Amino acid sequence: MFEPGLYQVIVNSMSAHVAILDDQGVIIETNLAWQEFARDNGMEEPCDSVGGNYLEACELPPGVTTGENGNVAEGIRKVLRGELQEFLDHYPCHSPTQKRWFAVRVVPFRDNEKRHVIVTHENITPIMEIQEKLERKEGELRHERERLEETNVALRVLLRQREQDKTKIEETIYDNVHRLVLPYLEQLVQGRLSDKQRTLTEVIDANLRDIISPFLRSLSSLNMLLTPQEIEVAHFVRSGRTSKEIAEVLGISTSGVDFHRKKLRQKLGLTNSAKNLRSYLLSLE
Repeated sequence: MFEPGLYQVIVNSMSAHVAILDDQGVIIETNLAWQEFARDNGMEEPCDSVGGNYLEACELPPGVTTGENGNVAEGIRKVLRGELQEFLDHYPCHSPTQKRWFAVRVVPFRDNEKRHVIVTHENITPIMEIQEKLERKEGELRHERERLEETNVALRVLLRQREQDKTKIEETIYDNVHRLVLPYLEQLVQGRLSDKQRTLTEVIDANLRDIISPFLRSLSSLNMLLTPQEIEVAHFVRSGRTSKEIAEVLGISTSGVDFHRKKLRQKLGLTNSAKNLRSYLLSLE
């Protein structure tokens, strides 16, 4: 059993601000922490607040329908009526010089003869400050993530534009070589040239086709360099048809198909390569 007066010593030793209210919300007793807090915040003596109506102090001003104080007052009433076994809430209580938050807890006074409640206020400022810091950090991280996402979008747009520019340059090279160079080389080869001149011209033609062949990315690009009949032969070769089958469909000789195959290999830079023509055409899909 506790000695007489020991309960008071225990309550006064608590860091929480403790007040006992009667069934009307009137303060009938407070602990030392409550009184010291009232004194430190400018309350005139006596600072025990005994006789003051705590419920009235928690009531909302006229016209206000929600708020921390209103929640506390309603919570106290529910505990007094026995509707709640415990009410817990928190609220800001800032001074001119510092920010402060308190957690308020209301529990029934364990006395069958009296319907009283015990109200405690615990300083939770360190916890709330940590929470504010975390919220600020989350906001900073969210802002940084949004900035990075915007940067990624801009980079993707730039890369897409760069790829489009690259494709356009390649197509220009295809077109210029095909229209402005190769026709004249073919005329030279067909003209009256010495064996040495013919050999050099053919080397130039082959080398030019080697230079532009890496730019080929699709059959549509390839079509820019081919004659209509070469395009037809290329599609049949790509589909796996033999020279005999192609000749029958196109109404030309097998040797004619072989000639077109040879021209295709020349234009694709495959003259000195063991790579299969059909495999190369399939890679351009």
